[in-house]
Amino acid sequence: MSEVNTISEVRAKAQLAKGAASGMNRLTTAQKNEALLAMADALLQEQASIMEANARDLQRGRENGTSESLLDRLALNSSRIEAIAEGLRQIVDLPDPVGDLLETFDRPNGMHIEKRRVPLGVIGMIYEARPNVTVDAAGLCLKTGNAVVLRGGSAALDSNRRIVGVLREAIARTAMPVEALQMIEDSNRSSVDEMLKLNGLLDVVIPRGGASLIQNVVQNATVPVIETGAGICHTFVDESANAEMAARIAVNAKAQRPSVCNSMETLLVHSSFAANSLTVVTDALKAANVELRGCDRTRQLIADAKAVTEQDYATEYNDYILNVRIVDSLNEALAHIARYGTMHSECIVTENKDHAEQFLQDIDAAAVYHNVSTRFTDGFEFGFGAEIGISTQKLHARGPMGLPALTSTKYTIRGNGQVRG
Repeated sequence: MSEVNTISEVRAKAQLAKGAASGMNRLTTAQKNEALLAMADALLQEQASIMEANARDLQRGRENGTSESLLDRLALNSSRIEAIAEGLRQIVDLPDPVGDLLETFDRPNGMHIEKRRVPLGVIGMIYEARPNVTVDAAGLCLKTGNAVVLRGGSAALDSNRRIVGVLREAIARTAMPVEALQMIEDSNRSSVDEMLKLNGLLDVVIPRGGASLIQNVVQNATVPVIETGAGICHTFVDESANAEMAARIAVNAKAQRPSVCNSMETLLVHSSFAANSLTVVTDALKAANVELRGCDRTRQLIADAKAVTEQDYATEYNDYILNVRIVDSLNEALAHIARYGTMHSECIVTENKDHAEQFLQDIDAAAVYHNVSTRFTDGFEFGFGAEIGISTQKLHARGPMGLPALTSTKYTIRGNGQVRG
């Protein structure tokens, strides 16, 4: 502990995690699962102390004027803690990707080459608000043999501190090195800025939260980053779309859970469909308490729609607000998405197979849908089990990131004295 007192908390804890990483790499799947189960049991046993810490966060939030919706996301109770513990048990049931043989081949000189999955090493997780992310991130990283340095938001500081304390106490009773799980308690932004520069200690940083957090990490990190989250998602209703299907998909994509990154922010509607059936879709949206903001052509058909602005098209509302724009062609819809989209999730509703195929091929996004709500961009819905986030970049991982996305690869080469001429 003397290191923590002589250098910054961030660097000291990253060094401890780095030192534990080699021990993590030697663990068997059974040993990792034993630690995760111990963590799940400990969360249930320590519910009272966790909720006591959470109550301090909630009280501080009320004093600071935090909205009730954010307080609800922060709040923990017995059922939520049980669900968090169950999430760890579900990770135990998932296949361990570490060690998977991806490729094997022999060279003419007799070398035998294998390519296998290995842990990334030390992962820095920077995230906001909900304390369940603390446990999810810890479980996913540890299952894949990675050490992890967690830096949550200040709103959940006491909750996260107690949760990580409980998890570390559980880990200490297993074969897993306890220093593989670290939490940064310094809530100043400088602690994030320092994490972003810890080349040689952190192998990758994964931000999870709002657009401002993600952009700060992406723009300022020298450590490699897996970009996640920001979602300005669109649904394009083509001229041949079934009106009832379009309404059902639009309502689900916008109103089923508007605060998440895979919810729709702009509805694009072909002019031919709009002339006959726009109100079928917009009436269903209004019945779901969605505020509509429309282009001039939309407002001619939907009188109570507010005027949409250029900034609205570039906004991730995370709320019951939706832009509606009428376009004259598939190509015009594609151009709009290319301009305002964040390469997250995009949907076309159409009965025209050629248009569907063009949309699926031309859209540059992590997930592209035909006649399916964008709300399905999720590790659980894809059958991956838990996820660490949804990557909107192209390198290493893209889309919902399950356990395999938290691994890298290693080549092992065996021979009998070969040298290169």
